[in-house]
Amino acid sequence: MAIELGRFGVWHGAQHWGPELAAGLEAAGYGALWLGSSPDAGLRDAEVLLAATSSVAVGTSVVNMWKSPAADVAASYHRLEDAAPGRFLLGVGIGHPEHTAQYKSPYETIVSYLDELDDAKVPVERRALAALGPKVLHLAGTRATGALPYLTTPEHTREARRVLGGGVLLAPEQKIVLETDEEIARTTARDYLATYLQLDNYVANLKRLGFTDDDIADGGSDRLIDALVLHGSAVEIAEGLRAHLEAGADHVAIQQLGREEIDLLPGYEALATVLA
Repeated sequence: MAIELGRFGVWHGAQHWGPELAAGLEAAGYGALWLGSSPDAGLRDAEVLLAATSSVAVGTSVVNMWKSPAADVAASYHRLEDAAPGRFLLGVGIGHPEHTAQYKSPYETIVSYLDELDDAKVPVERRALAALGPKVLHLAGTRATGALPYLTTPEHTREARRVLGGGVLLAPEQKIVLETDEEIARTTARDYLATYLQLDNYVANLKRLGFTDDDIADGGSDRLIDALVLHGSAVEIAEGLRAHLEAGADHVAIQQLGREEIDLLPGYEALATVLA
């Protein structure tokens, strides 16, 4: 059984999530809550989100294949499925060579991991794959319910849809800053993106999209920052989010950037009223 995600969801690492935010986002009408930043194999943080809500989908984006053995992740999947039938989507991915000492043969590792999930009876339609380049995108369309691209643009979404074809989930993540002052918004975006612009997988994908070394250097050009992080009013940001849908996405996972102590819910509630 495929999971209904709705058009828009919210993406954050575990440090931002809690029962109150989860329940508030469900009440605001978002269709999915995405647990990012390599949740561990026990998936206890996903369990918290499921327990705090009643109907919204919960997904991982994504469990790191090097960090979390497939057998352990599969056992956690079945535990969550028993507790909240039809609401959990397992997103998995290969991670980055800069973060993994044993990183080698990434494509073969993905295939082997998916084989293990098959053996553990994790249904194809209940798992998704982090994917940027065409080879892994194709795999996401044949060995999973679809793809979860991260740090992309509507142009990438359009190309990913071409590779995947129809009838396959495409759910990109999109960063936003609810701030109408361009310089403040770009500073917030650059601070967040600094680490990502040093990771080879993301840099290679950005170059496939036509960005240059100059765009990526020194914290990112304005052109790159504006493409990767939407900023402005809720109305302006909603237009940018809908561009992914127009390019072929089924669902967009929204990540609001800001200070660590910021209350995220009011911004998401304001955006939800526009998106609705």
